[in-house]
Amino acid sequence: MDRETGEIKVFSQLKVVEEVEFPQQEIELYEARVYDSSCQLGDLVEKEVAQQEFGRIAAQTAKQVIIQRIREAERELIYKEFLERVEDITTGTVRRFEHRNVIVDLGKVEGILPQEEQLPRERYRMNERIKAFIMEVKKSSKGPQVILSRSHPGFLKRLFELEVPEIYDGIVEIKAAAREPGYRAKLAVHSNHKDVDPVGACVGPRGNRVQAISNELRGERIDVIRWSEEPEQYLANALSPAKVVSVELDEKSALVIVPDNQLSLAIGKEGQNARLAAKITGFKIDICSETQIAQKRLFSLGLANDDDEASPPEEPDAMPGEPALEIEDKADENLPEIEADEAEEVPEDSLEEK
Repeated sequence: MDRETGEIKVFSQLKVVEEVEFPQQEIELYEARVYDSSCQLGDLVEKEVAQQEFGRIAAQTAKQVIIQRIREAERELIYKEFLERVEDITTGTVRRFEHRNVIVDLGKVEGILPQEEQLPRERYRMNERIKAFIMEVKKSSKGPQVILSRSHPGFLKRLFELEVPEIYDGIVEIKAAAREPGYRAKLAVHSNHKDVDPVGACVGPRGNRVQAISNELRGERIDVIRWSEEPEQYLANALSPAKVVSVELDEKSALVIVPDNQLSLAIGKEGQNARLAAKITGFKIDICSETQIAQKRLFSLGLANDDDEASPPEEPDAMPGEPALEIEDKADENLPEIEADEAEEVPEDSLEEK
């Protein structure tokens, strides 16, 4: 099509063959060289087709096909763009709610924040701008479908990359992360520079950096721990803020011994601290206090007996709150005196009646 004059020419692409079987698709070599003298067998040759006057229906059909192809190309470009941004953070605007899912406007496409990927107790408002983690991109008939998340551990990592320059520059490295969304999280960090403290860099001056991330996560408590190549030290750091006496490893399980006053702190509220430590280290953790370990060792050596501690107390002679009955040698004044020989023959029932 000549854009200046509006003149249209139509060409047909034909494959050069020795013998034509499909005239609409093929052309012989001698005839093809009329249009292109340098063509060879297997090449494609363009042959001008005599055109007709296009009617209204034909023009409308051509227009619809062109628009559809353009839309498909746009969708493919958007899909590739967001596919490259998987496991990255994006910012969008809350547009509407569908079956407890939040629809977020990301500009070129709408993202879906499913209910299971939302933070507990978090409420969203219309036109509110939120940050989310691109978890997955799918193809659909209506275009690319972007699945978002605010509860994924990767969301916590990306927030620290945005907030902490040392992580973005590669000086501090995030080794692992574990979350119970909306409640508590643990982040294991390691420094690639001996003069940089990884925990201090993530916490920031007066805790400003970690506090900003906690506010973004609606008050989620974040523990930043130091990563270590030694599993024992790594496990001890993972149970912070509790202090650990010793760690005993057995393949993928670990026995952690803590002081008596640190047992509840090591386990955490409803076991949160212990669960997160197990997630971030990959070990099955059993936490015991020093007293419990000492008792177990005594029992194993036979120096203590469970029956001694578990034996029930002796029954009292009287019920609580009632005075004990005093038994005197002399008989009751109201009862007749019975000789010793006669007492053996008197049945017990008669004595109870008297």
